[in-house]
Amino acid sequence: NSSGNLVLNSSSGRDATLAFVPDLNTVNAVPGNVNFGNFTLACGTCSTQASGAGSFFNAFTFNLVITDVTDGATGIFVGSASAGAVYLDASTITVNWLPMQLGPGTTNVTSGNFGPTFFQISPQTKIVNPTSGAQIGSTTVQGSISSSAIPEPATLSLVGGALLGFGLLRRKKGLSL
Repeated sequence: NSSGNLVLNSSSGRDATLAFVPDLNTVNAVPGNVNFGNFTLACGTCSTQASGAGSFFNAFTFNLVITDVTDGATGIFVGSASAGAVYLDASTITVNWLPMQLGPGTTNVTSGNFGPTFFQISPQTKIVNPTSGAQIGSTTVQGSISSSAIPEPATLSLVGGALLGFGLLRRKKGLSL
């Protein structure tokens, strides 16, 4: 579950906004990939980079707040970007994220305990990446979720017992040859 409010107004060029919308409906199995949300350009008069009608945005810093609903922990990925131009299909703006991981023993944990769950984020998000698979003018913020959970003792006993059984079966077959 991610949250964050960001709406930037263009500083020059075409009138536009660049907004982040968190993906609150993401349901993920661990381990798995995750879309934390989308940066979307809203500009009625912008076009492609080749046509030259774009918007210019000032530098910004953005906190992407992650809440682990299973463990009740919260942490922050901090994104920072230098100023640049944005078109419907390309951009000179890249958001650089730190830290790269939230979870047990990591920095930027603001409350609670992440338990065994780790949240990773891609090191950079290129605004309006034409290969992101999102709609034109939209960029997904990608990451993954994993776990360092150690299997419970009962599961380990079952696995150990099965391995012991296979070893005895193999040994018995070896003796009868």
